[in-house]
Amino acid sequence: MSARRLSSRTVIATSAIVLLTLYLLSTRTGGEVVPYFSARTAAPSAPRITEDIYNSTLGFEKIFVIGLPSRTDRRDGMVLGASLSNLEIEFIDGVDGKNIPDKALPTSPDHERQPEPVVGSWRAHINAIQEVVRRNLSSALITEDDADWDVRIRTQLRDFALASHALTQPLAGSPAESPRYADATYPGGFNNENAASAVPDFAFDGLPATVAPAESPYGDHWDVLWLGHCGMHFPFPDGKVIPKGRVARAGDRTVPQQQHLWTISDPDDLKEQYANHTRVVHHVQDGVCSLAYALLYELGTKDVNAAFDIQLRWFCEGTGRPNRGYHNCLTAQPSLFQIHLPAGPKKSNSDIADHGEGFQDEKTRVLRYSVRLNAEALMEGRSDLVDQWPDAD
Repeated sequence: MSARRLSSRTVIATSAIVLLTLYLLSTRTGGEVVPYFSARTAAPSAPRITEDIYNSTLGFEKIFVIGLPSRTDRRDGMVLGASLSNLEIEFIDGVDGKNIPDKALPTSPDHERQPEPVVGSWRAHINAIQEVVRRNLSSALITEDDADWDVRIRTQLRDFALASHALTQPLAGSPAESPRYADATYPGGFNNENAASAVPDFAFDGLPATVAPAESPYGDHWDVLWLGHCGMHFPFPDGKVIPKGRVARAGDRTVPQQQHLWTISDPDDLKEQYANHTRVVHHVQDGVCSLAYALLYELGTKDVNAAFDIQLRWFCEGTGRPNRGYHNCLTAQPSLFQIHLPAGPKKSNSDIADHGEGFQDEKTRVLRYSVRLNAEALMEGRSDLVDQWPDAD
């Protein structure tokens, strides 16, 4: 008999939680939609295509979730969160790097093999992207299995889409053969010596009128939407390629006060440059962690010489080796998807990095009304959701 066998008390407790969850889900009215996830709020000049964001795939053709099959705890959490959010998801199996031989890796003579967790993560993301290509999908949102989101994710994404239109869609009335844009640095970075002083910081409540997109609710001219990350910078002022325009959503009550924000980027651009309750949409610079991103077409790689999130950064910025040129990638600070940390041992937080010893309480940084932390209330249809990060008095 195994010395690691679970105690009878643990088995009973776990079984009770699973049975309670299944019971609560089964007693929900068939086809009932939790109001938090379907509510529509007024938006400035929202094109009709943005209504697609309120569907079961958030306006993308598919939602893929990457995770190791052995992490059944994470799959349980994602399935429950997706069900409560009226989302349709498909799992893409994570990969153990040691099962990938050297000859299956695109490498070059001047790069050694990356650590096995990095190789496995890279392969899993490429497998997800391969599904986009194989199925000829118009777009897909790819997340990792520890992702969490706010109960108001659709409204947040609708606002993100409108900001994307302002930054990348042609101005209304401009000629199709020579379109004009609100951002003087888009496309192609600085086009003239005076562009730096003309970089606009658009207020969300006063967005310019632009041509309505025809293909995607998020716009017709994006390559990647980096919606979940651990850190990001605003485009560097001295850069000559990445457009500098931003859309600032002041007074966004889905954003906590600054003492509750979190990033691994130093300095924290958002805290240093904006007031409380502000979310900023901008072009990608120095992104870290590929927690959630959407794409339109293949992001192939020719050399596994860095972790996947770093390669995604290089793809967006037109840096790294090989350099595949700049691509139009948009993001938000703070990001819309965040990493969920379950109650229990810290070493369970990641299958890639070491998070140390000891135990932790359950939390999701930055999100105010986390789906995962409000699962019980959502299952019961209650309105008394818990704000993880309430404003200080």
